[in-house]
Amino acid sequence: MKIAILGSGPVGQTLASKLKELGHEVFMATRNPEETKSRTEPNFMSGISFQDWYVNNKNVHVVAYGNVPKDSDMVLNATSGQHSLSALNMVGPEILKGKTILDLANPLDFSKGMPPTLTICNTDSLGEQIQAAFPKSNVVKSLNTVNFGLMVHPSMVPGNHNLFVSGNDENAKNKVIELLSQLGWQKQQIIDLGDIKTARGTEMMMPFWLSLMNKFESPIFNINIAKS
Repeated sequence: MKIAILGSGPVGQTLASKLKELGHEVFMATRNPEETKSRTEPNFMSGISFQDWYVNNKNVHVVAYGNVPKDSDMVLNATSGQHSLSALNMVGPEILKGKTILDLANPLDFSKGMPPTLTICNTDSLGEQIQAAFPKSNVVKSLNTVNFGLMVHPSMVPGNHNLFVSGNDENAKNKVIELLSQLGWQKQQIIDLGDIKTARGTEMMMPFWLSLMNKFESPIFNINIAKS
């Protein structure tokens, strides 16, 4: 597939590297491609700079948001949740029309330090807002409840553990589930929660997830849903 990833941080980088490894043609969209490629400061989450990452990933096409290929098969939103709608608007509704948008972002506000707060919750979600802003696209929420390393290497956590999908369009969800399978997630691990409104629940898991990360002093964990 031809896959466009919005966002050049560790999440976008990790997914881009893995998807290229799997044989997909990958485009990474950012505000200013040349400025992005020249970044030398290590990212606080990954410990490496974009420039160092790009040395080993030059087969990833780094483009401006407005230059996302119109014939992309899927768009992955790996931007910061506060900037997701802005980034998607720069891509534009014509390019996004008919596309499956896999939304990984969480609406977190770090402006007052840790722990962050949710800018959207209870009666709405970022996934719903993206779907409302781009009604001719099919938004699927997933991968927003795990660390970026675990996204592409689920075996880092042993045993059974789960991932969730939310979205209105069944075909789009099936397309995302197939991609998740390529990333290493077993289909029995993936729980379809229902329509895009169910993204409220997974986005509101983030304060709990952050509490667990602080408790374990590691982001490499996941949740297992056990039922009778």
